[in-house]
Amino acid sequence: MASHRKLRAAAVVCAAVVATGPAPVAAWAATAAPPGAAAPAPAPSPDPFAHLTADEIGERAVTATQSATSLRMTGRVVSDGQPLDIDFALNDHDECTGLMRIKGGTAELRRVDHVTYMKGDETFWRVSMSSQGIPEPQITATLELIKGRWLKIAPGQAGSEALGGVCDLKSLLADLDKDKEQRSGLTRGPDGTVAGTPVATLVKKRTDGGTTTVSVAERGKPYILKIVKAGGDEPGTMVFRDYDKPVTVKVPPADETVDLTGLDGGVSA
Repeated sequence: MASHRKLRAAAVVCAAVVATGPAPVAAWAATAAPPGAAAPAPAPSPDPFAHLTADEIGERAVTATQSATSLRMTGRVVSDGQPLDIDFALNDHDECTGLMRIKGGTAELRRVDHVTYMKGDETFWRVSMSSQGIPEPQITATLELIKGRWLKIAPGQAGSEALGGVCDLKSLLADLDKDKEQRSGLTRGPDGTVAGTPVATLVKKRTDGGTTTVSVAERGKPYILKIVKAGGDEPGTMVFRDYDKPVTVKVPPADETVDLTGLDGGVSA
């Protein structure tokens, strides 16, 4: 039986991933209200929101976006002063696939059948583990085991729930409606476009001195297409697209994966 120290070592490795992974995105988006600005462009005629206040447009945007069965989100957010670039596609079956980049390191994340797979380059793993205070010898030993391989995290293992939350579309979208006060007091800015789609822009002045600008589609469902947070402590831009399109997640080959529990021996070696 593995010692408590070995089990904790494996948990710490996974905790490092959780601490620097894309989990902050949900929290960032939750405080953003509706999404952001784009280059000015003529509004479509007629204006589908002509008789609505900015707050009412925001309400419709959140309702429509929460009905989505899948989407893709890309952009950069700042959490705890650390920039994080993401590109994720996720659906309402708790499945996702995508990339994250932090401090020059890159990792790919996949989740399917409630199992999470993560594959990072050396820079990513070193940044993640060193940020948790893991000793260099332990980092080196762990890298030997996971280099070029997928770390497999099964349900119930350390980090599974937290990483799974990254792929929880329903929870992510529910957070948009978590604080209704964030969606009150909006003003409508100039219309624009996001990826060729005409949008209405909604602007919210935040208590931290920054602004949040949300772009809402004026064609089809009033989905949120972009969120821009300027100023304040957590600036960033997030673009949402590919609403309701299928998300295909491939399970990595078994011979290219290493189970989280398999790190015990290597980490203590």
